[in-house]
Amino acid sequence: MNGSCACGGVTFTTPTATPLNLYHCHCIDCRKQSASAFGTSAIFPFFRVDDNPNVSYFTRTCDSGRRQNCYFCNKCGSRILHAHIVDDGAPKVVAVKGGLLEGLDWKNAKHIFTRTAVVPIPKGVEEWVAEPDFGKAK
Repeated sequence: MNGSCACGGVTFTTPTATPLNLYHCHCIDCRKQSASAFGTSAIFPFFRVDDNPNVSYFTRTCDSGRRQNCYFCNKCGSRILHAHIVDDGAPKVVAVKGGLLEGLDWKNAKHIFTRTAVVPIPKGVEEWVAEPDFGKAK
């Protein structure tokens, strides 16, 4: 999939044509970064964007205790993706911000961290009150 930030200073192509998973995250951090009721992350196999001079990042600690690098365009401020920091090399996946992707199919997105949701969660969707366990819907 092709993606770009708001100003076009950062463009990228994901390593697969569709995401491995799609999440609408209702945690407070995702609400802050999206300036909305939730953030949408499309999960893809790991790829880099930090070779672009318009990309900067900061590191934060997640609710789970894991640390992640949060990459953004240093010209327009659009968040690009998140990558968890791992001790044994590169992470296996990255979480690309859904609104940046051309042609993303938004159906079947799973809702996570619904314990802090500020909008109703649609009936019948897969959801987790916190971080997903990547196998069992709650």
